[in-house]
Amino acid sequence: MTTHPAPLLVARDLVKAHGRTPALRGAGLELRGGEIVAVTGASGSGKSTLLHCLAGIVRPDGGSVTYGEERLDTLPEHRLAELRRTDFGVVFQFGQLIPELTALDNVALPLMLAGTARRDAQKRAGAWLERFGVQGQETLRPGELSGGQAQRVALARALVTGPKVVFADEPTGALDSLATEQVMTALVHAARESGAAVLLITHDAQVAAYADREVRLQDGVTAPLGVTA
Repeated sequence: MTTHPAPLLVARDLVKAHGRTPALRGAGLELRGGEIVAVTGASGSGKSTLLHCLAGIVRPDGGSVTYGEERLDTLPEHRLAELRRTDFGVVFQFGQLIPELTALDNVALPLMLAGTARRDAQKRAGAWLERFGVQGQETLRPGELSGGQAQRVALARALVTGPKVVFADEPTGALDSLATEQVMTALVHAARESGAAVLLITHDAQVAAYADREVRLQDGVTAPLGVTA
């Protein structure tokens, strides 16, 4: 009989509204260590809101988010910030790199914020840039990088701390098909190698195909837990 690891992250009955506009209407999801789950759905279906609730970026109006033994929806802000520095890595559609910093320092920044010495942080950052195929671009700033290069730098920044969960919100939405393939191949390879779980928000079937499992979100409601779309 096959046994499955206990869920690492569990969301149940999530409700969230933006003003008077409901975004989530009882969404639920389970994520196990090491698996890649794609959340798909049309624009405006609540995908990004779901990710923000799961990553502790925003608090749901109702329902629960449990990470390990902790209820994220009730944790104080300082603990949520700590988790985002240590256990969680977040990648957004346009990378959101700091424009004044070089590629190397963008990747090293999470390590330095966690107390790692600058030299050690930059050494680890350089290794991750090499793993994502952007070695030689260390001194360039985000505005000097191509879209695909910038997104691979953002992925390196998200993974440099060794997170247990990577949240990727439309990470290839601004890229062409070739850059999409390069970024997704790099992300999946790095996640498999490190054992990180990945929650992937996308509307692109090409991107969702990289996932182990797909969950459909429609009008703020997901498919039942454990059911693929």
